[in-house]
Amino acid sequence: MAKLKIGVFGAGRGMSAVHQIFDHPEAELVAVCDKYKPLLDNCRKQAEAHGLYNIKYYERFDDFFEHDMDAVICANYAHEHAKFGIRLLRSGRHIMTECLTMANMAEAVELIEAVEESGKVYSYAENYCYTPVRWEMRNLYRSGVLGKLMYAEGEYLHDCSSIWPQITYGERNHWRNIMPSTFYCTHSIGPILYMTGLRPVQVSAFETPNMPFMRKLGTSSGTLGMEIVTLENGAILKSLHFNIKSYRHSNYQINGDLGGAHDLGSGEIGVYLEKPDQNCRGERKVYKPDPIIAGTENSGHGGGDYFTTHYFIGSILGDEVAKERTIDVYQAVDMCMPGTLGYRSIVNGNQPIKLPNLRNKEERDAWRHDTFCTFPESAGDMYVSNNVQEKIDIPDEVFDEVRRRWTVGEPG
Repeated sequence: MAKLKIGVFGAGRGMSAVHQIFDHPEAELVAVCDKYKPLLDNCRKQAEAHGLYNIKYYERFDDFFEHDMDAVICANYAHEHAKFGIRLLRSGRHIMTECLTMANMAEAVELIEAVEESGKVYSYAENYCYTPVRWEMRNLYRSGVLGKLMYAEGEYLHDCSSIWPQITYGERNHWRNIMPSTFYCTHSIGPILYMTGLRPVQVSAFETPNMPFMRKLGTSSGTLGMEIVTLENGAILKSLHFNIKSYRHSNYQINGDLGGAHDLGSGEIGVYLEKPDQNCRGERKVYKPDPIIAGTENSGHGGGDYFTTHYFIGSILGDEVAKERTIDVYQAVDMCMPGTLGYRSIVNGNQPIKLPNLRNKEERDAWRHDTFCTFPESAGDMYVSNNVQEKIDIPDEVFDEVRRRWTVGEPG
């Protein structure tokens, strides 16, 4: 049986998938694309160390696109996943996209319809869903022992300032510099939606002012984004994310009417369980859950990186477990919408915004041409600045300094 032919678009973040495909018994890496040649050279070096000499390397997407591939992992710039993914789907390729799914709501509609029309597998690589603790939280909730969800928190407290030169390269218009505060929301929101299977129906969003430590690195957006999301069963989800100074990297909890489960941030889970009609009398326990598959704990992002590629390949090959555990295009859009429309809430004075269910074709037309976003090439005449609270002009000297730090390997 011929192996599945996979290409990787993006040789930076994409290297996690590249390493996994190197040793996959049913898939082979056939092509890699990146505009930055040193990343391609590094990939080539590592491939040849594995005895792989037939992989093709491309600096231009149009050349990569013509290569014979069954599937592509899109690890390119986050605000361009839909742009390239739609084109790949319509050419008959399966795709997996890294975070995030779309730049605006019009792209969300177009991506969903490209998946439906092509019949190809779409998978979303929200790796924070698959750590051992969050997987155990999912199992607990879906078993019913926590009861009906009342409240949840997802907090991705990652201060990226020290690595900003290495992830933005001193580019004024790098997506991280021009994204709004709410954009990168799926590490906080995604695991909660994946655990519970609930759909978000409304968002009100908030942000802190731009902080000097981030302005000096090239971004004028609000430094910390927060979304208050109403779920379809009436439960409330608080999502908090990005450049905050914090003791912890992340925090997740789900609270039902029979108990709660907390990610304690140390590889352990804290669980409180009551029996019906025994209010405030229950059992508390702390333990370390096993990983979904033994030996995957060190795959990156707390063990989650392994499963995004693993389930993507398995879904294409017809594995029913993989198909059930893969994050599909509807779930992916649900994970991103609170951030996409959350910024509209901020622009409108934190007013609540209803979130559509784009599984329903009759709800799509209202959003089909809605390009509201902070990315000029995607927004067209619906462009909005990533800071509507104050006008901040960042001088070229800031980007020159960030570029210098990137070149010599200095932290931010």
